[in-house]
Amino acid sequence: MANKSEQDKKPAAKKEKPVADAGSDADSSADSGADSGDQDPPAPDPAEAGGAEAAQPITINIQFIKDLSFEAPAAPGIFSLMQESQPDINVNINVNANPLQDNVFEVVLEFQAECKVKEQVAFIFELEYIGVFTLNVPDEHLQPVLLIECPRLLFPFARNILADISRDGGFPSLMLGPVDFAAMFQAKLQELEKARPGGGEAPAAPTSAAPPS
Repeated sequence: MANKSEQDKKPAAKKEKPVADAGSDADSSADSGADSGDQDPPAPDPAEAGGAEAAQPITINIQFIKDLSFEAPAAPGIFSLMQESQPDINVNINVNANPLQDNVFEVVLEFQAECKVKEQVAFIFELEYIGVFTLNVPDEHLQPVLLIECPRLLFPFARNILADISRDGGFPSLMLGPVDFAAMFQAKLQELEKARPGGGEAPAAPTSAAPPS
């Protein structure tokens, strides 16, 4: 019986070991508390991140087709005529910008395309493609951003629409090359400068641009 009681006491001695472990756990929890204390300063980061997003110079809120028109008045006879002569395609591009509210602007890309074959109209294509932008730029940079940078962002999408619609209309895809919106903007400034009477005030910043003539 005595032997059994001594054996019963042995597990009790073993149970003392977790006491030391518990102390180490407490130390580790204290350490983790210290670590968490060290991590407290980065807590405002989400707000700072939100402020960084709000400070983006150009944000596209939405982009869409506002108006689209495609006409092929001479079809289907025009298709056989195109086998005999190369089509002559003329495309005009205009850019307009309108304020909607504080720092929010509507930028309009306008395309007018006309295709002729031997002076006969093959198709007429009109497109208005819109982008609504939130801008956080200095006032002196506002007009160049609206009439150069914003159209650059919209142009690839509008070009794809022109190519797809002309192809679906039965004609070769109308693939436009790169457009120099900076040159369009400078041409508009020069046009306003020429229109200004000698000695008058500086012309107002343009809200539209078109390819130089």
